[in-house]
Amino acid sequence: MISKSDSALLIVGHGSTVNPDSSTPTLEHAAEIRRRGIFRDVRCAFWKEEPSLRDALFLFDTDEIRDVYVVPNFISEGYFTQTVIPRELELDDRTIRRPNGQQWHYCPPVGSNSSITELLLRRARDVAPHVDPGQTSLLIVAHGTDLNENSAVAAKREADKIRAFGEYALVLNVYMEEPPLVSDWVKLTSTKNVVVVPFFISDGLHSYEDIPVLLGIAGQKSAMTASGRRGEIFQRNPHEIDGRRLFYARAIGTDARFAQLIVEQATSCAEANQLQSVS
Repeated sequence: MISKSDSALLIVGHGSTVNPDSSTPTLEHAAEIRRRGIFRDVRCAFWKEEPSLRDALFLFDTDEIRDVYVVPNFISEGYFTQTVIPRELELDDRTIRRPNGQQWHYCPPVGSNSSITELLLRRARDVAPHVDPGQTSLLIVAHGTDLNENSAVAAKREADKIRAFGEYALVLNVYMEEPPLVSDWVKLTSTKNVVVVPFFISDGLHSYEDIPVLLGIAGQKSAMTASGRRGEIFQRNPHEIDGRRLFYARAIGTDARFAQLIVEQATSCAEANQLQSVS
């Protein structure tokens, strides 16, 4: 188990030099976990923002912190989780001991947590609380293309799991840049209600502008610069289109319940290490 007295949590996000909202969910989840007092210290580091991944090597007091649990706040395994983060944090194994005596434990990305399925279902229910799922299509949107192959696979995995529950009339994984395209939602679905959940860590240009344009609920010149105006697209639900109702949710990673998934990733990592040491 995690020792509250001498363990720390490092949440790693991508960050952005152009989208100020990119790091917001990671920072908010860190604040919530810090409030719970599970770890002695909770910090964030980013690939494209400060503090950088290299800075993270020096964030934790060596006199106070013995174990550091690193949780990537990413939807799926991929180039960043398998190459960039291990390289920048000098992690050549899942658990390493640094020269200063600290042990760093590298956990799987939060999007691989089995509870992400229930979180997607809750997000869909929250954005459309009074609709009959039997008359509703649920679309899980990922980016698509070879550059984001793993996130596309993750979206398909979650759609398959939700489809097996039989709750919604139709469940599809759709993409921005490869078939089945989110822009074809009218042809892909026939139900009265359609719920769309972006399978992204944060709200950014994709969820604020690109996907709404592809859905037909925003114009091509809908560029929003102020965060408050950006959020307006989520406040207009339902969007009435040709006698049908479309409900558009925020990116799944902005859900406050994501904080618990991050904690679970670290806890599972600690339990696995404990079992390994016993055996």
